[in-house]
Amino acid sequence: MEFENGFKIYDTGDTDVFSDMALINKFFKPDLALVCIGGHFTMDPDHAAYALRELIRPKQAIPTHYGTYPVINRTPADSRPRSGMRRSRFWT
Repeated sequence: MEFENGFKIYDTGDTDVFSDMALINKFFKPDLALVCIGGHFTMDPDHAAYALRELIRPKQAIPTHYGTYPVINRTPADSRPRSGMRRSRFWT
């Protein structure tokens, strides 16, 4: 999604990591990525960290789809160190 001021958001939706995420960075250069980290039907923290660090490469990220029921009891802290993003860039 691109706003009138040029700010771009990419939402991973309910997906796991896939190689074509690199095309998102190549063609759109998102400022913000909404990335699922729950790990059940979606990316887990390790896959999310890889997607952010190696493929999407956004300026900032917001973790989604986690902690709402026992099977996805992950937290943003599980992803942040591996993502290479500073705390201020990986919102909680």
